[in-house]
Parts: sequence; structure tokens; C-alpha cells
Amino acid sequence: MPCIGLGVYQNYTTHQSVLEAFEAGYRLIDTAQAYRNEAHVGSAFRESGLRREDVFITTKCISKTHGYESTLRAVDVSLERLSMDYIDLYLIHDPYKGKELRLQTYRALLEAQKAGKIRTVGVSNFGIRHLEEIRAAGLSMPAVNQIELHPFCQQKPIVTYCRENGIVIQAYSPLIRGNMDYPAFAQLAAKHRKDPAQILLRWSLQQGFVPLPKSATPARIRSNLQVFDWTIDEEDLRLLNELDKGKEGAVTWNPVDVE
Repeated sequence: MPCIGLGVYQNYTTHQSVLEAFEAGYRLIDTAQAYRNEAHVGSAFRESGLRREDVFITTKCISKTHGYESTLRAVDVSLERLSMDYIDLYLIHDPYKGKELRLQTYRALLEAQKAGKIRTVGVSNFGIRHLEEIRAAGLSMPAVNQIELHPFCQQKPIVTYCRENGIVIQAYSPLIRGNMDYPAFAQLAAKHRKDPAQILLRWSLQQGFVPLPKSATPARIRSNLQVFDWTIDEEDLRLLNELDKGKEGAVTWNPVDVE
């Protein structure tokens, strides 16, 4: 899995943005059924001329499709919309529908994986209690947990749990939904001669996360990828790590604590 990807939530020019991302060098695209743009991601891939094995496509089923049979149908719907033979990573988008349906949905994704429709099964917005349900049911643990992560919302208990259990952590909203007007970000941007978005993405990478920045602006799509030939030093990392506000720092729905 690539170590950075393009998120396409609320992207109203998805086809063009994904083409731009592919041209810039992105190979991971993160979509979802709830975003209503899976078809645009698929059409951009076909127009790009890239080989299927050279891109990594993630999508997700929202809670209204939870349940065994409905999830199997949801996977087929995603494949049809993407016009692909398989999906690299399929996530349960949220844990809202309760334990029984969560486990039914997870078992359905494992079945779809056995059928070759999905390469990797993961979850999104899962807290420790939701991950422990999977373990207690005797099922293989998810390969990925995608959660909101940035200096203001570091979700440390979930991150620690995932690391201890070999679960890759994907970071959505790594740019705090554009709310980057903060002195520490400006200070480090000036020091490193970068912009605040690049500082936040570099922080995410150095934490071992897979950030999924969202943008529809071509210049921003490209600059967000320019984060690999420099590092943030330990002093600067401490400055950013001290900004954590716990759950109060979240800027999205962040349903990791639902029953």
C-alpha cells in the first residue's frame, strides 16, 4: 500500500482530480460509497492508462448497508461503479449499527476477500472496543484502521492498540479540514521553507501513519506530495505532539466511541 493517498470526500471534480493525482505520482485513491464518486474514480483510472496492479483503490460501505447479505451486495455495487475486477482495500466505514451487524458486515468482507473481490479488509472509525469485538469473535484482525488524525486529534490509545496488533493506521483529515491557521504550523513552515499542509503531512508520515490529504486544486494536489526529501526534527515533533486536545480536537464525526 502506498504511504500517502488522495482522499476524494466532497470532491466535485473527482475525475479530473484523480487524473491530476495520478499524473503527479499518487497511486492510492481513497473513496467510499457515501462519497458518491466511485464511478468517477474508476473512469479516471481508465483514462490514466495506468496498469491496474500499479494503483491502490480503497472504498468503504456505510452503515446503512451493514449486515451479511447487504454487505456482499455492497461490494458488488462498488465493483460495478468502479468497473474493476477487485478492490485493493475495502473498509467498514463506521461502527454505528451495533455489534451484531458490525460482525456480520466484517464476516461478509472476509467472504468477499476469499472470493477474490477484495484484496484487503479493514475498518474505519473503529475504537478499541470495536476492534476487540473482532478478536473476541475469533476472526482475523483488520489490516487497516482509518481514523481522524492530526496534531490536535492524535487518538493515542487507538494508535497504540493498532501498533501493538499490527494494524496499519490511515489518517483522514490530516490537514484539519484546512484549519491550518495556527502559530506552530506557521513557525515550522517558515523554518523548513514549506507550507503548513506539508508540515502536517510530514508529521503524519513520521508518526508512521498513511495520510489521505484531500484537495481539488491541482497545485495543492502536487505540493502535498512533496514531503519525502526532508524531515521534521525531534524538537519540532515534540512541539506538534504537545498540541493534542484528545477527542475535543476532532473536526469530523469521529465516531470511535459509539456503543
